[in-house]
Amino acid sequence: MFEGVKNILVLKLRHVGDVLLTVPAIRALKENFPGSRVSALVNSGTEEMLTLNPLLDGVFCYDRSLKKKNLAERALGEIRLVKELRKKRFDMTVDLTSGDRPALVGYLTGARYRLAYEPEGSGFAGKKFLYTHVARRPSVRVHTVLRDLMLLKGFGLDTLDLTVDIYASREDESEVERILSDNGVGLREPFVHVHPTSRWLFKCWTDEGMAGIMDMLQSRGLRAVVTASPDEEELKKVRSVIKLMKTVPVDLSGKLRLKQLAGLSRRSAFFFGVDTAPMHIAAAASARVVGIFGPSGAFDWGPWDNGEVPKLEVSGALTPYPKTSGVQVFGKNTVIQKGWDCIPCGRAGCNDTRKSDCLDSLSVKEVWEVLERYVNESGSSHPDGRARNILGRL
Repeated sequence: MFEGVKNILVLKLRHVGDVLLTVPAIRALKENFPGSRVSALVNSGTEEMLTLNPLLDGVFCYDRSLKKKNLAERALGEIRLVKELRKKRFDMTVDLTSGDRPALVGYLTGARYRLAYEPEGSGFAGKKFLYTHVARRPSVRVHTVLRDLMLLKGFGLDTLDLTVDIYASREDESEVERILSDNGVGLREPFVHVHPTSRWLFKCWTDEGMAGIMDMLQSRGLRAVVTASPDEEELKKVRSVIKLMKTVPVDLSGKLRLKQLAGLSRRSAFFFGVDTAPMHIAAAASARVVGIFGPSGAFDWGPWDNGEVPKLEVSGALTPYPKTSGVQVFGKNTVIQKGWDCIPCGRAGCNDTRKSDCLDSLSVKEVWEVLERYVNESGSSHPDGRARNILGRL
């Protein structure tokens, strides 16, 4: 079907977690086109999810600051990017974004083969004609990792290795150890990596709940090491949580880069946080993960376990999280979510109010009932593994 493919570009102009979960799809391309060069185009600020990954020969960035510039500056910036990509003479583009911009960029690279999901009426008129090969979208619930792979599988491109991994430098790993040491956390001292915030605050649990859980963790001898992005709204929320605590956590909010979050999670007893990119980073670092979910679906965004084969249930859902809501377990990872019929609504809070009742009503007791098992097992080892391909069950 595809001849002479030596240079491939994967387009994923989404958020941090989305970019990280493309790794198995990138691996499929590398395996099916031996000796080829595979590169990725991602939004600026998300590239750390793919840099240093040996599967990739290059990572290009779309400068998101262009969106804030005037029309002329924006056009010049996008033209420069297209020119840079055209110089690479890509033979194939794989659009894992489904947006209008990557459709145009992929077409303008001049690549002979351009793969994507069928637009199904979304975007501008005639968009589907910018692709040479389109696949039908899945008709069942599919985890994001598998959804990206299914696009390639539709054209006979597959992989047996579904591992989502992230690579950090030795300098980043050493810096994490130094920061922990400077904050009084010994090399062998057990701690829990707690990430209570998201750029979308309607995904966050209550401040009182987070404060209560961290106090309970520390009462059981596990230091709570708190992280957040440098965003002022997130830092404000962390300060609010810590103010409610009766104990004193290690506050690293705003102090770590994305790759350093991976090093922190890797050293932790387990990760505890909300549905956000650091949760996926922790899972990719093979940490045990407990994620609190609200309006989002765990079926497509639940934390991936590299060492487990997803257990597909009678529902026919191609996901390790087959239930629509409620507490679900995938390997060493757990999603905590209310079992309400309205979940997942996918809205920005109830009726888009930026306030999620399903999170506000989640009690400390409900959360602790799940976390206590992780606390009791905090001394056990969980070696990394390789996930096997389940796409053949379609």
